[in-house]
Amino acid sequence: MKTKLLTTLIIAGSAAASQFAEAADGQINFTGTVTAQTCTINGGTSGNFTVALPKVAASSLAAAGQTAGRTPFTISLAACTPKTGAVRAFFESPNTDAATGRLKLDAGGSSNVQIGLLNGSDQSPIKLGMAEATQNSLPATLADGVATLSYYAMYYATGAATAGAANSRVMYTIAYQ
Repeated sequence: MKTKLLTTLIIAGSAAASQFAEAADGQINFTGTVTAQTCTINGGTSGNFTVALPKVAASSLAAAGQTAGRTPFTISLAACTPKTGAVRAFFESPNTDAATGRLKLDAGGSSNVQIGLLNGSDQSPIKLGMAEATQNSLPATLADGVATLSYYAMYYATGAATAGAANSRVMYTIAYQ
């Protein structure tokens, strides 16, 4: 009886072990870099700040494609290491409309309005939520560890706007090139 039980356990154990004895199909390698590149961000406390867009009449955003309230803002960098090179902001937000690359507004406010960001130098649109290389956030040159990234924020109508709050947010990361 003990012999039959032992034989059964050996066969069952061999069958289970053979499931894990298969050869690997390949290997995945991960590469990356951790750098000491840093800057002091002077856009506000701990890098957080608010851009106050002006009050605009809903009638100024009466049709899709109309814009209003273009407001300049900057992200100022100082004490960057390295002291030369280029930097840009990379923008991310769960509030991004993937089709337009603009920010959707918080629920309960104005409707048919989004907030768009433009580069300060040429006023070309920044496509928020896209990959860094396709966002079109233009770089600034670091000179002696200092750079200023200039932008505009504006209301963008996706249809006839209704009155209400127009609040949203975006996170940014400084990307060194």
